[in-house]
Amino acid sequence: MLAQAPGGSAADIARALQEKYDGVRDFSASFVHTYEGGVLRKKTTESGSVLIKKPGKMRWEYIQPETKLFVSDGLKIYSYVPADKQVIVSSVPADDRATTAVLFLAGKGSLMRDFDVSFANGASGLGPTYNLKLVPRQKQQEYDWLIVGVDRTTYQIRSLVTGDAQGGRSTLTFSNLKENVGLADKVFTFKIPRGVDVISNGQAGD
Repeated sequence: MLAQAPGGSAADIARALQEKYDGVRDFSASFVHTYEGGVLRKKTTESGSVLIKKPGKMRWEYIQPETKLFVSDGLKIYSYVPADKQVIVSSVPADDRATTAVLFLAGKGSLMRDFDVSFANGASGLGPTYNLKLVPRQKQQEYDWLIVGVDRTTYQIRSLVTGDAQGGRSTLTFSNLKENVGLADKVFTFKIPRGVDVISNGQAGD
């Protein structure tokens, strides 16, 4: 367990967070994912479980209200929504191009290198978490900024909030987080189901 970051500045917290997750090999958690705002001014809430193992392996399994599965084997990312009967296949970004906090959890990218870091709302606050605002140094299509909620005692990531230019806000909240549980590589293997369309690099196929 890490002690409070010396100095308590946003950069200190980010460095302590990076140090902690550099030492985490894998972890599991439950999550709730909400999205609100955007062009359509809608709000959705989904929930499920996540498994992450370095380097670059992830399994996001959405259970409610619709079944969805996103799996990364470290090289390819497979996005599967059974109701759509299609699998979208894309490449995992290289370390120097991984600029989302989710990929940071999987051992890709660097907080201090890839983001300008400050406290959200300008202050560290007195609650149970530090809220770090991360603005990517290279403009991203998917989001304009991130806010990472970090437990003040354990430095576990409790929440990830992303905001986009259309006013949309996506929030991931984690619970039941367990670290270094010894996850097997096979849980990050995705077998393409029969009868689905496969879309890879913009090309559709069987």
